[in-house]
Amino acid sequence: MKVTYNWLKEFVDFDLSPVELGHLLTMLGLEVEGMEQLGGGMDEVVVARVLEKNQHPNADKLSLCKVDNGKEILSVVCGAQNFKQGDTVALAQIGAVLPGDFKIKRSKIRGEESCGMLCSEKELHLADESAGIMILSDNLTLGTPFFEAMGLKDTIFEIGLTPNRADCLSVIGIAREIAAKLGKRVRYPSIVVPEYGEPVDSKVSVTIQDAAGCPRYAARFISGCKIAPSPAWLVNRLNAVGVRSINNVVDITNLVMIELGHPLHAFDYTQVAGGQIIVRRAGEGEKFNTLDGQERTLAVTDLVICDRDRAVALAGIMGGENSEIIDTTTDILLESAFFDPPTIRRTSKRLGLHTESSHRFERGADLEMVPKALDRAASLMAQLAGGSVATGRVDNFPSPKLPTSITFRPERANALLGLALPAERMAELFRNLEFQVQPVTNGSFQVTIPSYRIDIEREIDLIEEICRLNGFDQVVATMPVAQVISDRPSLHQRLRRSVRDHFVAEGMHEIVSFSFIAPEAADLLKLDADDPRRNSIKLCNPLAAEQSVMRTTLLPGLLDTASRNMCFRSLDLRLFEMRRVYHAVAGQEMPHEPVYCAGLISGNRDVESWCHQGAAVDFYDAKGIVENLFDLLQIRGAVWSADTPETFYHPGKACRIMFGGGTIGTVGEIHPEVLKNYEIDRPVYYFELNFEELVRLAGARKAIVPPSRFPDSVRDLALLAPLELASSQLLDCVRALKQKELEDVVIFDLYQGDRVPAGHKSIALRLRYRAADRTMTDDEVQLVHQKVINALTGKLGVSVR
Repeated sequence: MKVTYNWLKEFVDFDLSPVELGHLLTMLGLEVEGMEQLGGGMDEVVVARVLEKNQHPNADKLSLCKVDNGKEILSVVCGAQNFKQGDTVALAQIGAVLPGDFKIKRSKIRGEESCGMLCSEKELHLADESAGIMILSDNLTLGTPFFEAMGLKDTIFEIGLTPNRADCLSVIGIAREIAAKLGKRVRYPSIVVPEYGEPVDSKVSVTIQDAAGCPRYAARFISGCKIAPSPAWLVNRLNAVGVRSINNVVDITNLVMIELGHPLHAFDYTQVAGGQIIVRRAGEGEKFNTLDGQERTLAVTDLVICDRDRAVALAGIMGGENSEIIDTTTDILLESAFFDPPTIRRTSKRLGLHTESSHRFERGADLEMVPKALDRAASLMAQLAGGSVATGRVDNFPSPKLPTSITFRPERANALLGLALPAERMAELFRNLEFQVQPVTNGSFQVTIPSYRIDIEREIDLIEEICRLNGFDQVVATMPVAQVISDRPSLHQRLRRSVRDHFVAEGMHEIVSFSFIAPEAADLLKLDADDPRRNSIKLCNPLAAEQSVMRTTLLPGLLDTASRNMCFRSLDLRLFEMRRVYHAVAGQEMPHEPVYCAGLISGNRDVESWCHQGAAVDFYDAKGIVENLFDLLQIRGAVWSADTPETFYHPGKACRIMFGGGTIGTVGEIHPEVLKNYEIDRPVYYFELNFEELVRLAGARKAIVPPSRFPDSVRDLALLAPLELASSQLLDCVRALKQKELEDVVIFDLYQGDRVPAGHKSIALRLRYRAADRTMTDDEVQLVHQKVINALTGKLGVSVR
């Protein structure tokens, strides 16, 4: 938001310098991001008069002039032709530095000396374009600095506003803040509308078909306007705040928008069929040409202003080519309305069309400013465009809104802010803000909020206003008073940390992906039609279409991350994530939000080197990570079921992890078609575990057992087993014996082929025996070993080879 020092002084009296004012605004929460001195450093640009204008002897298109600067007569060569002898002009003397760091020096142009330059508006950054040099009023004093003589010397403030302070998107809004801080009164512009002739109702009618999108619409009819360039004061004022001058009527609407913060729009009345204004939603696919010459394709969520036959404006954003003000326009239909902020924001974002008007409406305009801004603009059009304003105004306001009223407790404010302000001082600060204050019981106030302060909704907002106006620097730093409670982390927290540390120790990297995903993710993962994870929770106001539902599994985030990394040729991936997923619960408003931990691996197991060729990871690497985790958490008795648990896994290359009849996780190779959907062209292995189940099943922390001082004895055992017998059953059977001398058992060989009977396989176990207090004899080892053999052959029906 740009505003000038002099413009602010028109609305509130203050004696602060521009630097002091900038500091005051920043301390009020209106951060001054920049200050520019208009005309600063250009005192060498002065008012001068052309005494002679002669043809340059050596150039057809140049003039050789004699110019009086009030002190001396200077020779100046000029290329412009729009002036004559006797004209008053702006002269940049030797030593002047113009915008763009352009320095004026004594020079010779085609053999003739030139001691300065006659300036145009463009050269002084007073306009984007100019047809020639400026011709000034003859009553100006020669030699006076140009910016001082024209009243243009000013300071421009660039203020960074937070989105909630829509009330400060105007000169009057910032003036209110200054007045409130200094205890001054705001001078509001005097609005007197000279009305003549027939009533406006005979010329204009307004129908609101969508009151939610447009709660209020007002209009006036102004006839006999003459479209012309705006007066210099208006052009200069708009240029100072970065608004380009167009013509007097359009400039007036822009001036009122900057001054009062309420956007307006002027229609050529002859192009509004029947003088009828209809506010409605656009038709799906409806075409509309905006003032910038672009054809826009509209959606049913867009709000449009129509006449009897067609759309004439995109509500709150931009007018249409078919009703714009042109040089021959004489009759004007002037609009002032309030539009629903989310509607304007959605349309502006979808069309990529951000304007000064949409910037204000999407943050929230002032409902009560609608008629005031309309009358202010009509009054100026009568003055500056010679228009005749019809009697009255159309004001369609079907559902007036009652002002917000909030109960405020002074003691609560002091407690939160650490202050000791008297209640009377707080009431005074509220009145400075033009809030209405009524005392109620128990020392509280009932505070009524003006319509333009839409950011004030709760008591805490009022407390913030007290802090702002009293001064953030008045809040004394104090140490908080609290009871120190020393407590160890919960089991859930400890295990979460342990699981994360385990994955890191396995060489994996943690990622944090969005909880919001695309609704197409279920299709990309090939989930069954009846899979409950398809019933994802939809967001009411998503940031984007690809982030419009909440995830029901961690897999999409991991695959997206893997795909992006592989695009950059980062192929050896070991990723994990521990986050919540969101499952809809029938009949309940809130979802079930369990924590899951998931991991993804791909590429080589080890880094290739001159002495080692990298081997690709496989299913058993992923399974091993999970097995090691179970060992860390002391989870015993998990069953690895060989059926393919999910449709996103490769058939026959995945398993379900069961415990007590329920599933606690899955592990396997991702289906090639799923990988193709994510543009991944190499095998990927994945595991997903329900962390809540891991917490439930985790055993006591394993006690530290020092290694035995005594030697071990190793026995290998080759068994002939049916093909359908899972190798894990052999291990479970051995471990179930709980022989304290049996230190470890692993499978080290698996064979299927001609040397074993059909329907069978050979599995070789390696068993390690060791006693903690002695060296075991061969007989002792054999005794325990025989118990193992008996258990395997008796319970599982295997035989020793």
